[in-house]
Amino acid sequence: MERLNIDVLVIGAGAAGLVSALDLAPMDVLVLAKAPVGEGSSSAWAQGGIAAAVGTDDDPEHHKRDTIDVGVDLTCDEAAHVVTYEGPQLIDALIDWGVNFDRNAQGQLSLGREAAHSFRRILHANGDSTGKEIMRALGQAVVRSSHVRLMDDATVYELIKQDGRVIGAKALRSDGSQLVIRASAVILATGGIGNLFGFTTNPEESCGEGLAMAARVGARMADLEFVQFHPTAIDVGIKPMPLATEALRGEGAHLVDGRGVRFMPAIHKDAELAPRDVVARAIWRKIKAGEKVFLDCREAVGDEFPQRFPTVWAYCQDAGLDPCSQAIPVTPAAHYHMGGVDVNLDGRSSVDGLWAVGEVACTGVHGANRLASNSLLEAVVFGRRVAKDILSAKINVPVYETGEQDSLGQLDFSDQLANVLYSSAGVERNEAGLYTALAQIVDWEERQASFTPAFKNRLTTAKMILVCALERRESRGGHFRTDYPETDVHQAQRTKTTLSEIDAFIRGLNLGADLQGTIQSCQTPA
Repeated sequence: MERLNIDVLVIGAGAAGLVSALDLAPMDVLVLAKAPVGEGSSSAWAQGGIAAAVGTDDDPEHHKRDTIDVGVDLTCDEAAHVVTYEGPQLIDALIDWGVNFDRNAQGQLSLGREAAHSFRRILHANGDSTGKEIMRALGQAVVRSSHVRLMDDATVYELIKQDGRVIGAKALRSDGSQLVIRASAVILATGGIGNLFGFTTNPEESCGEGLAMAARVGARMADLEFVQFHPTAIDVGIKPMPLATEALRGEGAHLVDGRGVRFMPAIHKDAELAPRDVVARAIWRKIKAGEKVFLDCREAVGDEFPQRFPTVWAYCQDAGLDPCSQAIPVTPAAHYHMGGVDVNLDGRSSVDGLWAVGEVACTGVHGANRLASNSLLEAVVFGRRVAKDILSAKINVPVYETGEQDSLGQLDFSDQLANVLYSSAGVERNEAGLYTALAQIVDWEERQASFTPAFKNRLTTAKMILVCALERRESRGGHFRTDYPETDVHQAQRTKTTLSEIDAFIRGLNLGADLQGTIQSCQTPA
């Protein structure tokens, strides 16, 4: 078993983790990742762009208001203020790190508009390759940094807690060997949960393992029931699903049914630019009714498609589609998690020694529904705040004596779990489906000694999401219950919970003995 000592351990190599690592100089930093930089994080896959109030007609207060409005009364005002007011500074920092944002003929930053934004404030790079460009620049900056070491073949499966404080982590190398790292501070930057669901736009590394690891050391969770499903994943039988960026709708592309008829104008005043949850449900209901849904870009983009949206163009070409002359088949897919490890405005979790940043964290800035292109902004803003907080902290960590190697199981049912979650806790949910899924997870957990560490972590995260979805008996933002379709003003509070509270809730259900009766008693029409 290999052992390492380090000042700061960063688990994950997306935009949030890399910004934290870069800003932590002169501390010795180790970044652990499952895959090389840019290959295993959702940051690199972000097409739509990064939002910031940098236009001459815009200001952070407008951006803050748009962010709060989309959050359906659950956005943390202070977090929204931090992200929108500090955002322009981080755009400057990204440019200093070498990010080449698109510019107009006069050399000014080109700004696009997306759903629910009052102004054109979306910065792009290479049309629809913003995340890829940001990760390229951050990755090169890390390579140039003498204080950061990158290890891109290690999967962390457990955090180490001693005397009430997180002091390191255990990981598996790609060759099967085990690694133990002791650190004065641990930053969790493991990304989202998309691959817990059968349909997702996220890379396979985004599977919610960070949430489970944090929960097991006692960290408080927040808003886990709120999962954003992107309305326009390209439906060509590929997983992860290629994404037809929202910027296409921002430029005038229309959603049509199999007869070529637009349907969004009858559903929302903003039509295709309505909030993502509204658009996703509208598409989902068409598909449930047996119809196909398409994104028609022919008039809005036309022959300029290869130049303006090269990433989507390449996806379509690989699938045998020509978006200049054909409408693109689309379906909703798990895209972003508004919930996560509950953190303060400096990214500190409820457990000493553990910070969380990026999609694995829940700052409260997104509320019940994320404003388009705010995710990359939140990642880099809080990445810098976490580094600043750690640099100012005085940390003394006791020596951790490692024991023998862990005995790890080999069974994995991740594909089955993904199908269960997408069908029961997807775009639309109800009590019967949530109970059915939870019963399956409880059954799996009884055999967890034989499972891989990764699948154990997935089970834990799925269990927490299901319970939080059961407990919120209303519809709000990314959480829609067909049995409680209205938003309840009395439930306008954020969810805060711990794994011990989740397990206590499940024990009270007695699912094992009364499963069929429990499910039948709560059956409701879809």
